[in-house]
Amino acid sequence: MTFDDTLQALLRSYETQGGINHLDGSNLPSEASVNRLASDVMHLLFPGFFETEPLTRENVPAVTRQRLENVRERLRTDLEKSLRFARTTDATLALNSSPPDVQATEIADAVLARLPELRRIVQTDVQAAYAGDPAARSTEEIILAYPCVLVISLQRFAHELYRLGVPLLPRMLTEYAHERTGTDLHPGARIGEYFFIDHCTGVVIGETATIGHHVKIYQGVTLGAKSFEVDSDGNPVKGVKRHPDIGDHVTIYAHATILGGDTRIGAHSVVGANVWLLESIPVNSIAYYKNENLVVRSRKKQEVAVECRKQDELMAWNWSI
Repeated sequence: MTFDDTLQALLRSYETQGGINHLDGSNLPSEASVNRLASDVMHLLFPGFFETEPLTRENVPAVTRQRLENVRERLRTDLEKSLRFARTTDATLALNSSPPDVQATEIADAVLARLPELRRIVQTDVQAAYAGDPAARSTEEIILAYPCVLVISLQRFAHELYRLGVPLLPRMLTEYAHERTGTDLHPGARIGEYFFIDHCTGVVIGETATIGHHVKIYQGVTLGAKSFEVDSDGNPVKGVKRHPDIGDHVTIYAHATILGGDTRIGAHSVVGANVWLLESIPVNSIAYYKNENLVVRSRKKQEVAVECRKQDELMAWNWSI
């Protein structure tokens, strides 16, 4: 085929192969713009860590003002695009809500007002990573070199947008981190403080999962759906609870898979590596495989000792990797 033959064939496919075209539709958020937004949000959350030049206390106010203005304008623009798109899929939005540009400004200001509180929360995540990894030498190393900081911080920011019903943009923000780390945290997941994902690759946490405080998980963990409800036409029903709940002070080891919206992992429990769970386990339990059989039992004294801070007790049972 000549170049013109290929061009005409491609144009014909745009007319005949529907579903993957977006022609004559609303202007969608661009990947480049959202990626820049994600990067700038990380600069606002962790000032001085990702700069090419040193950031001093003297110039922090001016630099922060400029960066916050840039983020606000970029966020407002991408929000407006997302909200206009939503109106093409739900006509009632045009009748029952403010114009997209007005909504975008209101949402942008509301989400940015949450940045100080988000900074407090992501600081707990950094602390959890430092306390939970004996290989960590400093909090600076955690922020600069641990992928969990990027993944969790952007998920927390995207979750604020998700809570307000924003389409497209929250998922695009978390995908920025997903494609860089291999960890997929849905912006809908509700995650408590002091959250640490060690090694932070191959992890999947679904939209309706909830995670308590002081939870630590390892690489390859999946908090997923057991099955999907379908309507009369066989299409998945959206918005139903389908992912598990993880209690406070839970540790989940590498490549464990926990499925189902009615599955709950009780507080202070340990889920061993490669465990497959479709049912809840009680508070203060341990789940692991012995030969080919799944064992779920109460934790013994020496297994609970890992949560304390006394060195002599920690030596009694070492779960570190």
